[in-house]
Amino acid sequence: MDLEYAKFILEKTKENYNLIAEEFSATRKEIWEELEFLFKDLKEGEKVLDLGCGNGRWYKVFKEKGVDYFGVDNSEKLIQIAKENFPEAKFFVGDALNLPFPENFFDKIYSIALLHHIPSEEFRIKVLNEAKRVLKKRGILVLTCWKIHRLREIFALLKYILLKLIGKSKLDFKDMFLL
Repeated sequence: MDLEYAKFILEKTKENYNLIAEEFSATRKEIWEELEFLFKDLKEGEKVLDLGCGNGRWYKVFKEKGVDYFGVDNSEKLIQIAKENFPEAKFFVGDALNLPFPENFFDKIYSIALLHHIPSEEFRIKVLNEAKRVLKKRGILVLTCWKIHRLREIFALLKYILLKLIGKSKLDFKDMFLL
C-alpha cells in the first residue's frame, strides 16, 4: 500500500474516533468476560502499557492487580474521557507507530483490538517493532484481533476481494477490515 494513503487512513480513523468518542465510549464500558483470562498473570508493581486504550475501560482490571498502568491512544477525545473516568491513572495521547516511552520500559503490553485499525503491513510491523522496543527483554506482549469468521466479515471480505481484483481499492490485500 502507498504509505501516504496509509497515513491518510490513520488520520481519518483518528478523526472519526474523535467525532464518535462519546457514543463509542458509552458502548465500551463493560469488561469482556471472555478476555479476563488474559490478565490472570499480572503481578503487583509491573509496568504495563495498555496500547490503544480508548476510553480506559480495561484500567479497572489493571487497577485490581496493582500494576503501574500507562494507557495510550491516538484519540484525544477518548483519552479525555479516560482521564475523566479514571483521574488517578496515567493516560497519554500517543501514536502506536512512535511510542513516547524509553526502551525496555514495560513488563507487559496489552493491545486489545488495535492492530486491525493499522493500515498496511509495513505499519503493522512498525507497531510491533515499537512494542518490542519499549518492552523489557523478557516482557510479554498480549495482542487481540477481531475474529474474521463471522458472516458479516465474510461478506465484507468477498466485496473487498472483488473491488481489489477490478482495481477499485487502494488498500493492500491484508487490509480489508479497514473498509
